[in-house]
Amino acid sequence: MIELTVNGIKRQVDVVPEMPLLWVLRDELGITSAKYGCGVAQCGACTVHIDGKAVRSCQSRIGEVAGKSVVTLEGLHNKDQNPVLQAWIAHQVPQCGYCQTGQIMQAISLLASIPKPTDEQINQAMSGNLCRCGTYPRIRAAIQAAAANKMAEK
Repeated sequence: MIELTVNGIKRQVDVVPEMPLLWVLRDELGITSAKYGCGVAQCGACTVHIDGKAVRSCQSRIGEVAGKSVVTLEGLHNKDQNPVLQAWIAHQVPQCGYCQTGQIMQAISLLASIPKPTDEQINQAMSGNLCRCGTYPRIRAAIQAAAANKMAEK
């Protein structure tokens, strides 16, 4: 048994240690926000937080995640008040929506480390998250709005 905390709940899974975290989340635990995109950590659709950092769950082996805390979009604290989610809605970021959970998790991680990022910092941090619909200008605008809202709250 491998034990980890997912979205604040301790969980045990009986899987091989080499199994990607993405499959554990989706197939073993029924948590479906993280998406399978490329399978080689190049598109970011599977992005989740492990101990507060954005990681690609398709390339994270469950054996390496044992004992750690995993947060998916479903596990975000105060979702209705999350400035990134509010900005995503206000700027109507999603088009097809497939990549958006990974984009949001990456953006939250960015703002946790750089509260007021420049366009260049946003572009660099988000460069590993691909959007086939090309919503990058709206993603950047939403991140800037979320940063401004977070700064206004302080």
